[in-house]
Amino acid sequence: MTAMRGPSKSRTPPPIGESPVMARAHEADLRDLRFRSLIADEDWTTLSPAIRRRFTKRLQPGTSAVFVGTVIETRMSRLGWVLAQAARLIGGPLPTSRAKCLASVVSVTEDRSGGGQVWTRLYARPDGFPQTVNSAKRFAGPTGLEEHVGGGLGMSLDVAVVDGRLVFSSRRYFLRLGRWRLPLPGFLTPGTLTVTHGETGTNRFAFILTVRHPWFGTLIRQEAEFRDVVDA
Repeated sequence: MTAMRGPSKSRTPPPIGESPVMARAHEADLRDLRFRSLIADEDWTTLSPAIRRRFTKRLQPGTSAVFVGTVIETRMSRLGWVLAQAARLIGGPLPTSRAKCLASVVSVTEDRSGGGQVWTRLYARPDGFPQTVNSAKRFAGPTGLEEHVGGGLGMSLDVAVVDGRLVFSSRRYFLRLGRWRLPLPGFLTPGTLTVTHGETGTNRFAFILTVRHPWFGTLIRQEAEFRDVVDA
């Protein structure tokens, strides 16, 4: 699947005279533990403090987490390019250009109605307006996490820690039509979509998106680097 606007440099102190147990509970109230609950304790502790902070930052109403960076490269096979252009019909959730070394901005806000978060990504283009990609992460479904894009298309996501990096992988695609939720057979999907979040330096992280088809191999691979935007 972060730059969080915040975190605040100071924590709200617990009430005077509060016990250590209640103090820890008070601190937990200031964090969002929804991502944390999807990962085993022994895996969570292998993540860097910065990654743990990004994925436990509680977003209050009217606030957002913001990350700025650069798309290092985007590679597409011919079929991947066709897939990306066709996906414009449902809002363009995939990169549509092979351009590189262009600016990108990601913002995350709380989605109260959907019980999750809205992620908005802006990708600069060589000409014209940036490409805007909107998706919603919701803490629901068989794996506990889903990604919803346009046109009612969504996917269940598995979350894992691999070599100190946080990895999100699609397990099952589905189409949501009103109250109906229809699983999509494999031949109607682009294959496995994987997003990797790994630390690259102080307040910096790499974002790697890959779409890999079981028959046609890697269709799309995009690599970008972002840094946290913090309050002055």
